[in-house]
Amino acid sequence: MSSTATTPPAAETELIVGGMTCAACVARVEKKLGRLDGVTATVNLATGRARVSHPAAVTPAELMAVVEGAGFTAALPEPERTAAPDDERSDTSALTRLLITALLSVPVLVLSMVPALQFRNWQWLCFVLATPVAAWGAWPFHERALRGLRHSAATMDTLVSLGVLASYSWSAYALFLGGAGDPDMRMPFTLVPSMSGGTADVYLEAVVGVPLFVLTGRLLESRARHGTGSALRALASLAAKDVTVRAADGTERRVPIAELRVGDCFVVRPGERVATDGTVVAGSSALDLSLVTGESAPVEAGPGASVVGGAVNSGGLLEVRAEAVGADTQLARIARLVEEAQAGKAKVQRLADAVAGVFVPAVLAVAVTVLGFWLGAGASPQAAVTAAVAVLVVACPCALGLATPTALLAATGRGAGLGILVRGPQALEGLRRVDTVVLDKTGTLTTGSMTVTRVTPRPGGLGTEAAVRLAAAAESGSEHPVGRAIHAYAGAGGLPPATEFTATPGVGVSATVEGHRVEVRRPEAAATGVRGAAPENPSAEPREGARGGAPEDAPAATASNPDVEGPAESRRRQPDRPLPEALAAALRTAGQDGHTAVTVTVNGTAEAVIALGDTVRAGSYRAVDHLKRLGLRPVLATGDSEAAARAVAAELGITEVHARATPEDKAQLVRALRAKGHRVAVIGDGVNDTAALAGADLGIAMGGGTDAAIGAADVTLVREDMGALADAVRLARRTSVTVRANLAWAFGYNLVTVPLAAVGLLSPMVAAAAMSVSSLLVVGNSLRLRTWQPVPARTGRTRRPAPTRKES
Repeated sequence: MSSTATTPPAAETELIVGGMTCAACVARVEKKLGRLDGVTATVNLATGRARVSHPAAVTPAELMAVVEGAGFTAALPEPERTAAPDDERSDTSALTRLLITALLSVPVLVLSMVPALQFRNWQWLCFVLATPVAAWGAWPFHERALRGLRHSAATMDTLVSLGVLASYSWSAYALFLGGAGDPDMRMPFTLVPSMSGGTADVYLEAVVGVPLFVLTGRLLESRARHGTGSALRALASLAAKDVTVRAADGTERRVPIAELRVGDCFVVRPGERVATDGTVVAGSSALDLSLVTGESAPVEAGPGASVVGGAVNSGGLLEVRAEAVGADTQLARIARLVEEAQAGKAKVQRLADAVAGVFVPAVLAVAVTVLGFWLGAGASPQAAVTAAVAVLVVACPCALGLATPTALLAATGRGAGLGILVRGPQALEGLRRVDTVVLDKTGTLTTGSMTVTRVTPRPGGLGTEAAVRLAAAAESGSEHPVGRAIHAYAGAGGLPPATEFTATPGVGVSATVEGHRVEVRRPEAAATGVRGAAPENPSAEPREGARGGAPEDAPAATASNPDVEGPAESRRRQPDRPLPEALAAALRTAGQDGHTAVTVTVNGTAEAVIALGDTVRAGSYRAVDHLKRLGLRPVLATGDSEAAARAVAAELGITEVHARATPEDKAQLVRALRAKGHRVAVIGDGVNDTAALAGADLGIAMGGGTDAAIGAADVTLVREDMGALADAVRLARRTSVTVRANLAWAFGYNLVTVPLAAVGLLSPMVAAAAMSVSSLLVVGNSLRLRTWQPVPARTGRTRRPAPTRKES
């Protein structure tokens, strides 16, 4: 396919190729383009597109000239156009040709197949009706066959054209010179052509049946293949065409979406789509993200929340500040990934295309051999011609060319609808073969943000509600993740005001609330003897790649880190009163679970211990359990502490854990697993996962992760649900089964029907019907993937949900 390249490809061009009808056409276009120095091409029959890698010195005009020189049409795509008028006109023309051909063909087929209806000179009426079908109805086949002949190429159109012309020529001979023109001639119908001599039979039913069935099959294939591209059209329809921009003075104006710039504020009214990715500035509403992420539940959005372009506002008025426009939006990124996936070609498809490239010339040789054999064996000329025509018609490699690309189109489109984006066919193949999954923790298995996991009050004290209320009021002025988490847990409404607020780095905060001195701080290690409770560090930032959560690796308490209180500083502080056993036990439990713990002290008395941590995502246990049921081995690799990693692993049923792993450690782990013969997939969301994602057999990124992680991944899970990973594996395996079934049918059909036609057991009309039906069966089998629904494996246990109310 590719030539010996002396210059590395420096550019990539996509061409729309017209006139391709089978895998032999694909092979010819790829071969012609590959003869250019440094050029390689991948042509997709189902999409009608060629992706060409070429040196910068080779222009798109030269590439189009090569394609046109091979007998096809070529043009550059127009991204802004969602529907191609040329394609619509082509479909209309094809439908008109089919309808007229059917009107002329039906009387011929009925009279030829029902001898009781044959009247005097019926054959001449059939000849008159069949002539325009052979000339005009079958003209698309004749035209493309002539074009191929001028370029010394043979395609399925060559086979159809020769079959129609041979059947028509023989029928004309039989009518005018072979005795079939007798006014009282009657012809019995049989599925198996007669090998005996006598009065020459007419095969006018084959003359009209071949183009009728093939035109019908072509039209249905075209519409079915058009349906497999519905994912891209659906994504394109999500993009807003114009937007209401609100200026600083409050005035509004409606502008085309192309004029929207990063930083502009725009208005989203109820029922409208969010124009582009951004951050809510004012207002609150529920957003329907089902068409973008596949998640059916509406998502609440308020000031500070991130929104995605294409989401539908189903509630109140929102004012949004644009954060990304054009090709940088998540919607554009999704569309780009889907398009790249549908333009790719799997290894099994390349094999099929290679076979089809030599298949048509081989069939022509077989047809000539069959004709010579029957004539040499003493059979009548009509029997020899009939067998040769049947071979030509039945062997068209339509099904072979459509077997793989239609399945891949349907699968990638269905995956996009489920919030699973695959970069190409290789990713689907990789998903099917994976046996080990290396999982990141923060932002992947967990939410990536700190939340309250448990509140333990002092027996006989103020109680949970009062302690949390006072702690949240004291934390109102804190920007630390711990303070924000406590404040969010208590709820912002109805909290009393706090005065005399003080924040001490490495210790905590204190404030006066309703006349009480309230302190929320890290427990004193010297007084409690507790280890493992992470210190509160007001200066600590979330790790790169996480989304608003606490850092995976809490800073160690050392003298060189002034923001973290170490043992020496702890001893210099005046020790607190010993904690009640219930609170001390809560601190020990938090340390064992790898959670951060703070004490709430009111007027010098410890009233509660609040444990905080990065909570496991809803559905993570179910997702991991499904992966194990699918035969995959989960491995947890995280930069977090051993205690935190072990706690999450125990909750999710993961036995192999690698804690405090640096990005280099994760990449080394992947290399070690691959060296042992495992096929490894890595799923992560941060920059620190990029090296492992790129080094794995298959990289999987969470859709809300960093651009670096998504760029290094082969699969992106748009919806924030680990269950999508199991769905992706199931979809990949189902697609593989569909492709194998399609190829088995395509190859098996030709292996059975060509010999039958060669020995004279298949009439040309039946051969035409069989050829068309085979293509429709392949396309129909692929289209079943568009309605595929993931059926989750049953699990015997469910994970205890994260607390939604205060626990005592």
